[in-house]
Amino acid sequence: MIAFALEELASGSDARRRGLVRHLCLRWPETPALSVVFAMTSAAAMLEDNIRRNADASNAAPLAYRLAAILAADIYAVESMGQKPATAQDLLHFWRRVDSYFLDI
Repeated sequence: MIAFALEELASGSDARRRGLVRHLCLRWPETPALSVVFAMTSAAAMLEDNIRRNADASNAAPLAYRLAAILAADIYAVESMGQKPATAQDLLHFWRRVDSYFLDI
């Protein structure tokens, strides 16, 4: 999952970067939701470590951190509704019913 996140963030494609959260959840629906946050945060940290080699990565890492923070808020919302521990599939359901941000981005 981390390798996939890193590949998407390093792709240079804004569409692939913005769609990363959705694609991770669609690809790994049974995984714990916090694993998606961890994968994104880890990939962003790896990009930061390599910024000097790839100037485009300087834009991707902050975006990944921001999306991971928003995702963590969604996980908190899902778990506050009683779905503990939340899975990626639970997030997809939440986005379809409550907040479509990650489906629309």
